[in-house]
Amino acid sequence: MAEIIGVIEQLWRYPVKSTGGERLDSVEVDERGLAGDRLYAVRDSTGKLGSGKNTRRFRRMDGLPRLSSRLGRRLDGPELYDPLGRPVADPTAFLRAYLQRPDVALAREDAVSHFDQLPVSVLTTATLDWVREAAPGAVVNVRRFRPNILLRTPPGTPPFVEDDWFGHEVSGGAGTRLALVRASERCVMTTAAQPGLPHAPEILKAIAQAHGGRLDALAEVVTPGRLSVGDELSLN
Repeated sequence: MAEIIGVIEQLWRYPVKSTGGERLDSVEVDERGLAGDRLYAVRDSTGKLGSGKNTRRFRRMDGLPRLSSRLGRRLDGPELYDPLGRPVADPTAFLRAYLQRPDVALAREDAVSHFDQLPVSVLTTATLDWVREAAPGAVVNVRRFRPNILLRTPPGTPPFVEDDWFGHEVSGGAGTRLALVRASERCVMTTAAQPGLPHAPEILKAIAQAHGGRLDALAEVVTPGRLSVGDELSLN
């Protein structure tokens, strides 16, 4: 029997990878994830994508979290905003000057996925409240953790309840079904300064000590549909 595990309190999409995202009331979910999520990225001449870390696929580009992006109703090109929230007329020209990297450009996803791991991230208010208690000196905001879905859980729900859902599917909204697989492995992006949020290394330290640096539930899309704020999610 399906169990209601929470209500969608916030929906987020991040049109340009590693920049601040846009908060939505409702969004289509396709096989790839939330429509338009991480569809664009800052790409250098070697094909690496701008991120908060250096790996085989990613290149650390400090300053990206201070920017934000928005798609609105369009998927054919994002709007990019500078650290003061002003729209940028020419995103590639701005990024080259802002990052001091003449070889970067704003690029749409092609054969190489822009996702770090899996396409949909679900975070509960129970876990977010725990972070606030574990790092009382930090400014804790959901934007630090970049989930797609912030799920309001019932009072008394323990932190890291997401772990109990791995291996199950959740359903909600207009036919959407997600398979919950594992947690995100958190990196310095969690601590990075962004508008209204100063650098906060104590957050990552607290998560590492209490939960091995893992936070949220990552999911794959089983059945596309639509999600809206206020939708109940049921565990199957």
